[in-house]
Amino acid sequence: MRALDDENPVVKRTVAKGIIGVKTSLDPRDVVHRLRRMFNKDPFILQQTTKWIPIDFWTHSDVNSMRNAVEVLRNKIRAGEKWRMIVEKRRYTQYHKIEIITALAELIDEKVDLENPDKILRVDIIGRYAGFSILTPQDIFSV
Repeated sequence: MRALDDENPVVKRTVAKGIIGVKTSLDPRDVVHRLRRMFNKDPFILQQTTKWIPIDFWTHSDVNSMRNAVEVLRNKIRAGEKWRMIVEKRRYTQYHKIEIITALAELIDEKVDLENPDKILRVDIIGRYAGFSILTPQDIFSV
């Protein structure tokens, strides 16, 4: 992160093995785009990480808190935009994916497109916490 001019990033382990959280003072989408450009110039620059996903909103992983998060973020899916939802769960057994998708999808009125969405509502559940993002397909960087 210092290579991207964030002098004080906060890096923490999560309860899920292999996943770390990075809190940055920078725009997280800009970080992902800049990391992709750096990787394209020098593939050896990211030897320890394989995926970068910006998170817009953190909350607790109970259904009511997650529904509130979707209500806060749903306006980022504009009228006429197609969308899809991705739910990733780690160290979480309270609800099945389909139960989460059903509870959250009903809050968004726009048309769903699983193949070619304009926006992706991504839900990353790690134990007691859930991270929410409204992303374009280019906002996720995988090595």
